[in-house]
This record gives sequence, structure tokens and C-alpha cells, in this order.
Amino acid sequence: MFRQIFVNLPIKDMARSQAFFKALGLTFNQRFTNEQGACLEIGENFYAMLLVEPFFQGFTKKPISDAHKSTEVLIALSVGSRAEAEEVVRKAVAAGATTPNPPQDHGFMFQHGFADLDGHQWEVFWMDEAAAPAQM
Repeated sequence: MFRQIFVNLPIKDMARSQAFFKALGLTFNQRFTNEQGACLEIGENFYAMLLVEPFFQGFTKKPISDAHKSTEVLIALSVGSRAEAEEVVRKAVAAGATTPNPPQDHGFMFQHGFADLDGHQWEVFWMDEAAAPAQM
């Protein structure tokens, strides 16, 4: 039914946010990027639109959450190995992110995460689905 996902995130500083995500090895679709919004390419058919706050506000009548003070969303990204999850978080911290939670190893799944420069929380995880319990 659905073919793509675009997660829209409010940001304060376009140049700073783009530099942060480029430091993680991610790219932007320049066709859909300007001074108000940037199309972050996360994976096949998976994107985040980074929208400067005044532009973001035009899409909602609600106030914009301060992600440094409250959790608005947890964005979970699956990777191919525990080492890859650890490397993504390492790069994020080196680029200025914080780690709100310690890593968690559940045997069949490893997860860690970071809060980006605007406070949005990204969870990076690896999971061996064959080793997962029958029901969680």
C-alpha cells in the first residue's frame, strides 16, 4: 500500500544539521533541498525532511516540541551488525550528538542511540530475527 516514508523533523540551523548528518555518511537529495528544507536519504524509500522551524510550523497548528525537553518520536534504524550500530553512534557523538541511554544487549538484539543536534532521538539497532523469542 505505502511506497515511501518521509519523517518531517523541525530543526533550528540548516547548515549545522546537514553537516551533522553528512558526518554520519548520509546524503541529501539536492532536488528536494533548499534553505527551508532538506531531504535526508536514510535508506531505500526512507527519508527525513529536515525543516527549519518557521517552515515546519506552517504544516501544523500545534506548537513545535522542544526535543531537548520532551520526546516527540523515537526513530529506529536497523543496521547489519552490532559493530555497525556502535560505529553509527560513535560517528554521531563525534559530530556533536549526545547519547541519552546506554547501549542495551538483549542477546538476539543490540541497540544504542543518539540525540541529534536538535534533540531528536535516533535508535540504532541490530537484530537476529531467527534468535528472537517467539513472542515479545
